[in-house]
Amino acid sequence: MNNLEWLGEWYQRNCDGGWEHSYGIKIETLDNPGWHVSIDLKETDYYNLQIDRLNQDNGDNDWITCSITDGVFKGFGDNLKLDKIIQIFRNKVENIDFNGGNQL
Repeated sequence: MNNLEWLGEWYQRNCDGGWEHSYGIKIETLDNPGWHVSIDLKETDYYNLQIDRLNQDNGDNDWITCSITDGVFKGFGDNLKLDKIIQIFRNKVENIDFNGGNQL
């Protein structure tokens, strides 16, 4: 399953009749150009998910930044990094251990 399909399924699993009215996922373009992905973790099993801030900058056409702040995953990247941003989030979600915290 590709990352966008996986993200759609993650969203569907978290829709409970209420969550999706206040929270959700935003995928937007940036004017430099690039992508901004915002994924609300509030009121999900992933609210306490943590990630070390990732910041790679190899110039105007090769950069990515991802973090989780106040229960929101935020990913920014150049115009070719949308899939990688989603993959970083997917990796964190798929490697969480609900009994003992993050595995990664």
